[in-house]
Amino acid sequence: MDSIVLLGEILMINLVLSGDNAMVIALASKNLPEKHRRTAVWWGAAGAVILRCLLTVAALLLLKIPYIQAAGGLLLLWISLKLLLEDEEELRVEGASTVWKSIRTILLADFIMSLDNVLAIAGVAQGDLALIVIGIAISIPIVVWGSSIIVSWLHRFPLLIFIGAYILAFTAGDMLLQDAKLGAMLSFMFPSSHSVLPLALGIFVVVTGAVKRRTGSAS
Repeated sequence: MDSIVLLGEILMINLVLSGDNAMVIALASKNLPEKHRRTAVWWGAAGAVILRCLLTVAALLLLKIPYIQAAGGLLLLWISLKLLLEDEEELRVEGASTVWKSIRTILLADFIMSLDNVLAIAGVAQGDLALIVIGIAISIPIVVWGSSIIVSWLHRFPLLIFIGAYILAFTAGDMLLQDAKLGAMLSFMFPSSHSVLPLALGIFVVVTGAVKRRTGSAS
């Protein structure tokens, strides 16, 4: 049951954080004929799955170094705030003229924009490589082939973004507590931090995002 919950969290994180990736995939292949577009998207998706798995495994190894996991938690907390506080930016990607160029564009974009996904998945999966591979293998094809649907969902149902931001902030709190050095210090100074910190960070991010969006829409 716990594995199913963690897998659901990984899928939600990928859904919320992959809006830009989905848009890049759509734009990178838009100039190709329909037949070649499908080939580019297929190989781009396969490459993205392998790339994301390798990056996440590398992140898991790095997060075992003292204070690295704490730094990753702080970065993930910033990403969760950024998800709710930043205004939408216009994405500019030139459509490629050949299948290989499209695949290369998709892979390059996924590599550049994967830091948030990789940190989040590494934090949520807690070292379970099977969950990581399954979650990424399922979610990336969904992102690739449902790119336009995902973008419209995120616009139509802002609650999805808030849920994703909460999971990210909660995971950031867990990463801070699981750090070999900082986690031990926090547990010593604040014995109840293990049950309070992740929840408090999740609530803080959601409330901050809600206030920002309300004041932004009011102005």
